[in-house]
Amino acid sequence: MGLQGKAALVGAAQYKPEKYATAPRQFHLDQVSELAGMALADAGLELGDLDGLVVTGAYFHEANQFVPAMVAEYLGIKLGFAETIDLGGASSVGAVWRAAAAIELGLCSAVLCVIPARMAPTSAYDDHAAEVMKASRYGGHSTRWGAPEAEFDLPYGHMAQNTGYAMIAQRYAAVHGYDAAAMARICVDQRFNACHNPDAMFHGKPITVDDVLASRMVAEPLRMLEIVMPVAGGAAVIVARDDVARGCRHRAVRVIGCGEQVKTKSPSYAEDMLATPIIPASRTAFDMAGVKPAEVDMAQVYDCYTITVLLSLEGAGFCAPGSGMRFLREHDFTFNGDFPMNTHGGQLSFGQTGSAGGMTQVIEAMQQIQGRAGERQLGRHDLAYVSGTGGVMSEQGALILRGAA
Repeated sequence: MGLQGKAALVGAAQYKPEKYATAPRQFHLDQVSELAGMALADAGLELGDLDGLVVTGAYFHEANQFVPAMVAEYLGIKLGFAETIDLGGASSVGAVWRAAAAIELGLCSAVLCVIPARMAPTSAYDDHAAEVMKASRYGGHSTRWGAPEAEFDLPYGHMAQNTGYAMIAQRYAAVHGYDAAAMARICVDQRFNACHNPDAMFHGKPITVDDVLASRMVAEPLRMLEIVMPVAGGAAVIVARDDVARGCRHRAVRVIGCGEQVKTKSPSYAEDMLATPIIPASRTAFDMAGVKPAEVDMAQVYDCYTITVLLSLEGAGFCAPGSGMRFLREHDFTFNGDFPMNTHGGQLSFGQTGSAGGMTQVIEAMQQIQGRAGERQLGRHDLAYVSGTGGVMSEQGALILRGAA
């Protein structure tokens, strides 16, 4: 049971991340059209080849219902498979495996998975933008009557993402101990990778462990350089049936394993904050693919915070629970190192483009496998692990990708 590797990533597009103050003020439908065109050109396909769509409907200002139909109408395509997805940073990983599953079920042959950017306000939708900004102030927690977090979290100061991830980091410290310098190495090695990626927000700006440790404490024990910088952006990939993929411009990147797990929205309600959903999600993905963690050539790990990376590495089986600090001290995570991770810089140094942030990991894995990563290209690049994380370690998914022979 599970995916058979008969669907593959064949094309991708993403905007270069920008600060919100300088970002172009495009509507979401315009962005979808532009990203679709760029991804199709990358794959060597035409608009008429698309017959499937996965999109994050929650972020469209034009409508919050019937979003796939609206997008299909706008693009002028007919869909055999249509889906909206709302898993935060896990949406990209979730979109890819849903597209692959739909293809293997025979529902469609080429699926556009697209996550448009958040935008700077314009007079056309100031009210919408104001509501989005108000909600984001609370880090995704709902302020509406009846929402559990509105009654039991926000009144007690648990708001925004920083507090939730700090709680998890503090719990890890209490159970296993905490090495701030080891955690800082995640930031340093990923910044090294970003300095070899001209599209990264922090390209040309290397940092040291001392720089990380000297950065401002935001929510103990998390410092500023351990927390992503939200930026404007957007991304899309195309997943195609095996026979279609063989005719595309680049090496097909087959989706051979996937897993997903959703537990609680807030860590306040987690039975064990260290038993994250990435554990069963990764186990399912590796079992489906028939490979082991030690076999992968790269790990593209969702990295909204350094603690997310640590728990994802443990949860995926790259190291044992509680041994993550030693793993960080003993390995080199640069593209030149013995454990290449987030070779594009990760979201910590590439920039987090909202829910599209997770697509940067998918696209980096795809381009590495295709041999298109430029000066940061890996020597061994056939097999990749990719993770996605939404909320506060609440919605997590994993992919195993392999290059076609």
